[in-house]
Amino acid sequence: MELWLLAATGVSILNAVMLGTLTTVWVRNYRTFGTPMTAGLAAFGALLLAENLVAVYFYLSTRMLYSGDPVAQKTVVVLRTLELLAVGFLTYVTMQ
Repeated sequence: MELWLLAATGVSILNAVMLGTLTTVWVRNYRTFGTPMTAGLAAFGALLLAENLVAVYFYLSTRMLYSGDPVAQKTVVVLRTLELLAVGFLTYVTMQ
């Protein structure tokens, strides 16, 4: 596996861990409070978690994704890192 795809895989795994934590908290909050906002957050977390897990699957299972183009691979790492920062801020605020 090339370095950029390995980096993208690692960042996606970190995203998935944080999103799993967030989704667990939001589902627990939905069960406690039953508000539409917490249901929406739980659905958002679950869908984004599924997207990251599918991305990791494709990074590990198929080489044709991003077709070995270094520019595309670097772009994926940048986008995944931006997502990591966003999810990191959301995790920090949620855990407060």
